Amino acid sequence: MTKEELLNIIEEEDIEFIRLQFTDVLGNLKNIAVTPGQMERVLNKKYAFNGSAIFDDLTEYSEDLYLQPDLDTFVILPWRPQRGKVGKLICDVCTSDGKLSKFSPRTVLKIVTENAREKGYEFDITPECEFFLFHTDDNGNPTTVSHEKAGYLDVGPIDFGENARRDMVLTLEDMGFEIESSHHEKAPGQHEIDFTDAESLKAADDIVTFKFAVRSIAKRFGLYATFMPKPRFDQAGSGMHLKFAISKDGKQIFENDNQELTDDAKYFMGGIMAHAEALCAITNPIVNSYKRLSSGFDAPSSIDWAAKGEKSLIKFTNSFGERKIELRFPDPSANPYLAIAACIAAGLDGIENKISPEAAEEVTRMLPGNLNDAIRHLRKDEVICRCLGDELVKEYIAIKKNEWNEYMMQVSDWEIEKYLVKM
Repeated sequence: MTKEELLNIIEEEDIEFIRLQFTDVLGNLKNIAVTPGQMERVLNKKYAFNGSAIFDDLTEYSEDLYLQPDLDTFVILPWRPQRGKVGKLICDVCTSDGKLSKFSPRTVLKIVTENAREKGYEFDITPECEFFLFHTDDNGNPTTVSHEKAGYLDVGPIDFGENARRDMVLTLEDMGFEIESSHHEKAPGQHEIDFTDAESLKAADDIVTFKFAVRSIAKRFGLYATFMPKPRFDQAGSGMHLKFAISKDGKQIFENDNQELTDDAKYFMGGIMAHAEALCAITNPIVNSYKRLSSGFDAPSSIDWAAKGEKSLIKFTNSFGERKIELRFPDPSANPYLAIAACIAAGLDGIENKISPEAAEEVTRMLPGNLNDAIRHLRKDEVICRCLGDELVKEYIAIKKNEWNEYMMQVSDWEIEKYLVKM
């Protein structure tokens, strides 16, 4: 879309607000709303904000940063009023000299995919995002309460969230998504909506927009949508499986003339497995992530791969002739730009250094048991650190170490119940 086309749409559609969106390093969606009169200024990369927002205000950063809208991401929000409509744009983050900021997660993914493209590789990614719908309290605050008892693929009336999920699907389609399917997941209140694949940058943009839309529609039903990996200890957690279709010089790498798994496909999986511990700091980035991975439900805990198996780290899928590598360990709390970038870098390292999955499985290895372990592995992994950029990794690790230390200082209800009387 050109600048002129965008300005014409804004005028013709009577759009009164445009939301300029980006994610911080942690994956939180940030937003600045402007009126049409400010769009010339915005499109000339002259809209500044306090740069500390790129770190969720958890790190001191004194310089201003600037928003550069990606015009192809423009969409009108269907749930907003039809008079005085609201549109949104996903933005790159730039420095004062107009260069892409090295601290912007979207920049990281752009650089990784461009480097891969120079080597002939392109990636189409199909995300599968699970989420919970919970009730809110009398003040509108989220709870972990769901009164339903529905399970995997159940239907209404036992599935209390059916109507909300239907409206989410219809809204997403209005926003340009092609929805493949939607269903109730295994835990009460848990749902999944699947949309079609896209090249890596658009896939990450789509995940960000998907989560924004799902939360917005849930609120209209008096519900709260959460992408927290493990909100209930006694139920399955939510994953964000990433299915990779990979091509080299325009040809899929997954099968040879005998319809067998090619060496490149195996090496890609081997690279993921070789870097799995460090990847977890990015793909499973919060304390709660490891409650899902160690829960004993369907989430993986060991570093392995299989053609079948719900608990494997990586699954090679062949559905209706479409061959993909499915990474089953990421969860939806991850920043999708950083998660996809890190997985691409790990997989390409496997291809370049011919790391076979069998070699990666020679010694049984488990995924990190907690966030602190994952951070320790990330700090030592040169491939993942180089992919993300040393300065971004330094700030990211500092934020995550503080998060871990804060968690370790807490005294939980479980500890009180377990030890108060006995000790």
